[in-house]
Amino acid sequence: MLVPMTQAQFDAFFCETVPAYADDKVAAGQWPRSEALARSQAEFDQLLPQGLATPDNLLYALTDDEGAQVGVLWVSVQERAGQRIAYIYDVSVRPERQREGHASRAFAALDQVVRELGLAGVALHVFGHNTAARALYERLGFRATNISMFKAVEGGDR
Repeated sequence: MLVPMTQAQFDAFFCETVPAYADDKVAAGQWPRSEALARSQAEFDQLLPQGLATPDNLLYALTDDEGAQVGVLWVSVQERAGQRIAYIYDVSVRPERQREGHASRAFAALDQVVRELGLAGVALHVFGHNTAARALYERLGFRATNISMFKAVEGGDR
């Protein structure tokens, strides 16, 4: 179930997500570890300058049937290719609650929000190393629109 985040939930989300995003960017080979946390903080500050109240951003707690928070979903309403869409910046389910269908139910609920807002569709980015998420998105009907690839060369500057 999607429930609008409270300020306390947003604060916890921010504290967890900034370093996790920095780690993902390092794992993807996009940022050096020495700069990752500062760059992640700067991106979040730019994307959510008013925090939870930033216009055109929908921040949800994902809850189970008993109302316990099991994850988060952050969606931004954006214009892409002349259409208004929902862009997912983050979706996550706590590790101990994964594989229970929470993400699939969250995406189904998001589809309804997208319809109600009159948006054309949903877009997202997934890190190449996140094979479980990629498989989920493909099962849910997402298709690749751009693929960036990298090959390390032994002896090259790392």
